[in-house]
Amino acid sequence: MSPMPEPRLDEPSPRRGRPGYDAPTVLRRAIEVFNRQGYEATSIGDLARELGLSKSAIYHHVPSKEALLSAALDEALDGLSVAIDQATNGAPGISANERLRTAVRQSVEILVAHLPAVTLLLRVRGNSEVELAALERRRVIDDKLASLVRAAADEGSLRVDIPPELITRLVFGMVNSLVEWYRPDGPVSVAELSGAIVDLAFDGLTA
Repeated sequence: MSPMPEPRLDEPSPRRGRPGYDAPTVLRRAIEVFNRQGYEATSIGDLARELGLSKSAIYHHVPSKEALLSAALDEALDGLSVAIDQATNGAPGISANERLRTAVRQSVEILVAHLPAVTLLLRVRGNSEVELAALERRRVIDDKLASLVRAAADEGSLRVDIPPELITRLVFGMVNSLVEWYRPDGPVSVAELSGAIVDLAFDGLTA
């Protein structure tokens, strides 16, 4: 299979008689519709109506529905990929356990900062090449995290009777569940949330 061309979401220039939108605004509104209706059930016409455009005029702002999906999934994955790479390639002298804790804390912060895009990411099922590429990026991230868990166990910081891959799934299953209930404008701050998850994951609930 030949590589897909990189989708582009260019900065549109407003034209007379048409609402002017910058690329981040178009993307944000598209993510809202995808999450509300489902990506497969959303047509380019639905996006046009959301933006107050005609179906033909939307292509002045949007190259394709697939390009919007690709940009949304990249938004969800880019920050996480950087955080995990920094954790797995941490500076000498920092334990694997501390790097793992940092990776979990930053993952929570990134999820909250990009909550709609991450919500969309967690709903993709590999029904297109764009979705398959995103799932492959998630697999790479999971593998790096499992390696970090293994390194923490090897240095004696974590118990060794639970497979690293299972620990990774359990911890990040808890992190990913935040999209179902956490609201950034609620009573729990991001700092409290990330600290609580790290403490619960690594120290448990025992007093």
